[in-house]
Amino acid sequence: MDASLLFLLIAILIVAVFVFIAVNLSSKKSYTFDVEKYQVAWLKIENSLSRDNKASYAAAVIEADKLLDKAMNEMGVLGKTMGERLKKVGSRFSELNSVWYAHKLRNQIAHEHGFEISYNQAVHALSTFKKALKDLGAI
Repeated sequence: MDASLLFLLIAILIVAVFVFIAVNLSSKKSYTFDVEKYQVAWLKIENSLSRDNKASYAAAVIEADKLLDKAMNEMGVLGKTMGERLKKVGSRFSELNSVWYAHKLRNQIAHEHGFEISYNQAVHALSTFKKALKDLGAI
């Protein structure tokens, strides 16, 4: 094998490695949250849910949705609505369909007059939002 051909192959390999590294670094865009702040906010939400207080079910789901949206905004995820942001960052969630369900539940609470949820629905939604916040590294 000619020395110049070997040099060319090595140069191509080196460039390919640098391109691979650059693509991986730019696509992961990690963000460091103030985890303590998010944990305190999350505990406040969890502690606000009371089986004896039906109004707390909806309020807890709405606040949990807001906290997830705040985390996505803080990460710099673009979009006019939370739904648009979920579409952009969805691959980061281990249970994306559950996150969509919980967010749609929040929308029903906020936009459908007289819509009520059960305690179990609220617990399930909070569990989903908590997992999503963990997936992002916020808590």
